[in-house]
Amino acid sequence: MSFPTLAQLADDLAHGRTTSEALTRTCLSRIEDPAGEGARAFVAVDREGALAAARAADARRTAGAAKSALDGLPISIKDLFDVCGQVTRAGSKVLADAPPASADAPVIARLKAAGAVLMGRTNMTEFAYGATGMNAHFGTPLNAWDRANRRIPGGSTSGGAVSVTDGMAVATIGSDTGGSVRIPAALTGLAGFKPTQRRVSLEGVFPLSFTRDSVGPLGATVACCALLDGVMSGVAHPPLAGVALAGLRLGVPRTILLDALEDPVAHAFAAALSVLSKAGARIEEFDFPVLERERAGSLKANFSAVEAYALHRERLASAPERFDPRVRQRLMLGATMSAADYVDLVLLRKSLIAEADAATARYDALLAPTVPIIAPQLDALGASDTEFFCINGLLLRNCAPFNVLDRPAVSLPCQGPGAAPVGLMVIGETMGDSRVLAVAMAIEAALAARSG
Repeated sequence: MSFPTLAQLADDLAHGRTTSEALTRTCLSRIEDPAGEGARAFVAVDREGALAAARAADARRTAGAAKSALDGLPISIKDLFDVCGQVTRAGSKVLADAPPASADAPVIARLKAAGAVLMGRTNMTEFAYGATGMNAHFGTPLNAWDRANRRIPGGSTSGGAVSVTDGMAVATIGSDTGGSVRIPAALTGLAGFKPTQRRVSLEGVFPLSFTRDSVGPLGATVACCALLDGVMSGVAHPPLAGVALAGLRLGVPRTILLDALEDPVAHAFAAALSVLSKAGARIEEFDFPVLERERAGSLKANFSAVEAYALHRERLASAPERFDPRVRQRLMLGATMSAADYVDLVLLRKSLIAEADAATARYDALLAPTVPIIAPQLDALGASDTEFFCINGLLLRNCAPFNVLDRPAVSLPCQGPGAAPVGLMVIGETMGDSRVLAVAMAIEAALAARSG
């Protein structure tokens, strides 16, 4: 699968090969197609607002006053960002009666200031608490890769990923607390980026875990993600192209991240490493016991469970039936975790970050499969709670530790032509966002040359 890049579309706009209104109308037609996934990918579509923004972008471009490389491009946003005048439901019916937002979240304000055309709010796992992308209230959009077999897109940014693969938007903005950008990127064949948390404002973003939440984009390529991240953070990245793979030292943690990979994932990951090695990169497997300690600590107390329960405990007590039962079950875990164990986890995190920084300083980046399995079938997840929670845990396994460690990470497709989508995760150092994006772009180019 290949998708138009933001750079290609911006060039088309600049040279008059298309208009923002034409792009927006094409996206709207795909959203509104009754045979498509629009009704499940979006929970709200701002048709008139999008068309008005597109016409304004075309007028600016005609006048030679385009705001940015994003000006006039149709972007979708996850249903947890405040947009002035819209209700932020976070994929839930619990908040259906909440008052509309009185102001744009800073990331939304920056996208608007750059001229992005906001298509609407995309579906997600309720309150972003889950990796499958399933939603008991609004339905679950299906993965374009194998829609006939009803495979999931991953979550929690499920609708956002499908909006891009199905041409309902050219890129999307999501959140990532344990992989909610990277997981759907991996399962649908997109690029996705989780930044260092502090770089992108969380103000006006409905929280899951204030310790682990981050805001990130999904798009056709790493460069698309870098452009969007630069706009949302308010600091554009320096030129990222030109990093040579030859001589790069790339670490592959053996601990946990390579366990029990499904065959398509193991094959794609090994083939990608071979390409990088032939290009001159130095690939080194190493033990990373930090991941074992993080897993043990998170079994006693979990940031998402405790912090999300604290946020929702009054709603859970007064109207538990309004929650997705599986989301409610996970939220209630926070009620059973002690304050002392939570404090231990906070202190453990500090020591893990310091230990991890020392252990990985010798590498230019770390590499791992983003997800150890390919996209599962929706019907399998509905079979039983046991099966659901097992698959949900597998989807989160490789991504979530790097939210605890606050590392920037990119997921980019690494499968061969015609194969099931598989993500390669490229992990950087805290605040090394530009560097990890540059390394990921070099890896992406090498893999594209291999498969092209």
